[in-house]
Amino acid sequence: MRIEVLLANEHPVVRAGLRALVACSEDLAVAGEAADGRDTLDMVRVRDWGLVMLDLTMPGRSGLELIKLIKAERPRLPVLVFSAQREELYALRAIRAGALGYLSLRADPDTVICAMRRAAAGRIFVSPEVTELLASHSGDALPHDRLTDREYCIFSRIVHGASLSDIADELSLSIKTVSTHKSHILDKMTLAGQVELVRYAIEHKLLGTVSE
Repeated sequence: MRIEVLLANEHPVVRAGLRALVACSEDLAVAGEAADGRDTLDMVRVRDWGLVMLDLTMPGRSGLELIKLIKAERPRLPVLVFSAQREELYALRAIRAGALGYLSLRADPDTVICAMRRAAAGRIFVSPEVTELLASHSGDALPHDRLTDREYCIFSRIVHGASLSDIADELSLSIKTVSTHKSHILDKMTLAGQVELVRYAIEHKLLGTVSE
């Protein structure tokens, strides 16, 4: 019996590529697709899945928040992240949220299939780079590690130059809520303002593709 996979990714071309890749395997089958966070949750609720292949940039929900919501609905459902976001920025947070692994879009096809099989079997899949990250974060937390997933999401957008109104529109929040989050971010990181946030991001190599 094949493992039924739900592809949760807003990009049709990525879903098509994964669908073609999975079609070559004998033990995996794409049984459903979702293009946003709401549809993903709806599909998780209505049937059992062997694996959710999830992007972090799903419209309508923070990708990290979506992992937590999926695990709250179905604690035993394996979630594997497959995303363009840099591993060093989001892999640890995704795994802490409940994902069984994190794959970059740069992964080769054999690695993707291997990771899907491992995750579907309930085993964690991490690249050597993520393994190093896990080891390096075993000690004291850095200031940005103190941020919640929502705060980190907003922090990432701020340091990439997004305005508060842009962030509010993108995340379906009020400007006041985003402004409050920004104040909490500055307090937790003991920084004075946006310039220092950007300087911190540069110093810690946190500038990369923005994730939800």
